[in-house]
Amino acid sequence: MSVRELVILGTASQVPTRHRNHNGYLLRWDGEGILFDPGEGTQRQMLRAGAAAHDLNRICVTHFHGDHCLGLAGVIQRINLDQVPHEVTAHYPRSGQRFFDRLRYATAYRETVRLTEDPVAADGPVAVTPSYTLEARRLSHPVESYGYRLTEPDGRRMLPERLAAYGIGGPDVGRLQREGRLGDVTLEDVSEVRRGQRFAFVMDTRLCEGVHALAEGCDLLVIESTFLDEDIALATDHGHLTAGQAGAVARDAGVRHLVLTHFSQRYSEPAEFARQARAAGFEGELTVAHDLLRVPVPKRR
Repeated sequence: MSVRELVILGTASQVPTRHRNHNGYLLRWDGEGILFDPGEGTQRQMLRAGAAAHDLNRICVTHFHGDHCLGLAGVIQRINLDQVPHEVTAHYPRSGQRFFDRLRYATAYRETVRLTEDPVAADGPVAVTPSYTLEARRLSHPVESYGYRLTEPDGRRMLPERLAAYGIGGPDVGRLQREGRLGDVTLEDVSEVRRGQRFAFVMDTRLCEGVHALAEGCDLLVIESTFLDEDIALATDHGHLTAGQAGAVARDAGVRHLVLTHFSQRYSEPAEFARQARAAGFEGELTVAHDLLRVPVPKRR
């Protein structure tokens, strides 16, 4: 049975707190696992969440500030210790290659796994598979940073009433799906487009074109909301978003489920982030993230 869910491993910005680990997010997408921004402590958070190194197929780093990457060393070594049998691919800003190298080889260990380095240097697709296309978009932060977007290809939904009208049933339905035509009946005659699901991961950034492009039409958007709206000057100065800005982005993009995360330690009341996102006009499903929460990708409409 396919599973599509986000496993939240950590939600703190800059430093961990008593209740929030450094960043870390695992997207389970059918049989694959994509780990985003593994901050310090990610390996242990994976254990607590019931996630194993064998679950990982890709690692995506948005940028090389410590709260988004210090866990790389432990995760990479765990992948090798557990002798993960499949290739693991790492995506990260090419400009941070020296940081990736230092983290990958922070200590001595035995390399047993094929870890493919696939750095990002420009907007566009970074991976195309039968199940999804993964693309990157440049964000606006004091260091080079990219957000990621996963898009499932559109499919087709068979319409039983049209199949019945043409007298098509049983094995002929599968044949029509495979071949696109059965006699004079085409696949388009008895089906409709089923839009593929869309997920985006937007971390440290000011408002910019990349934020809106990543969020557009997402079923599930994970986005930083480091500051509350009253501290918008601080947010802009440090290259971050406020809760209200994140809510407005999701509102304008038609997002179905918004996940706010990456919270500054200066705030103690998580509900205020939700209130400000709602005040900005977002009316979809809303989650204020906390460590070890699991968020399912919304079912197709």
